[in-house]
Amino acid sequence: MNRRGTPEADLQRAVVQALRVALPRSAIIHHCANEVTEAGPRGAKRQAILVGMGVHAGFADLMILCEGRILFLELKAPKGRLRPEQEAFRDAVRAQSFGWALVRSLEDALRAAAEFGFTTRVVPPQRRPAP
Repeated sequence: MNRRGTPEADLQRAVVQALRVALPRSAIIHHCANEVTEAGPRGAKRQAILVGMGVHAGFADLMILCEGRILFLELKAPKGRLRPEQEAFRDAVRAQSFGWALVRSLEDALRAAAEFGFTTRVVPPQRRPAP
């Protein structure tokens, strides 16, 4: 079910459900809720508490631990753009030889898992060449 105005959340739910089916049962798929959506002083105070507890700006939406490797997935709506903090996180992760992928569709997520070498029970569709 798509909820109005939440394309990234809808995509994330679909990706998590598909990865739970596609990846080995031992895989850990984790979402770090690292943002407070409450506005005003109360939200700012809560965000400061979370930062003090280790929340990292730009952390990816999903982290997959599987077969001794880690893959981070940043989910974006079709026209969504990475914030500078997300670009810095991506670069730091890649510099440490972990996987990172930008995901705009369910197919992107399945392809990233396969390309990173995870054993999957689903074959992602091939990309069609642009006309």
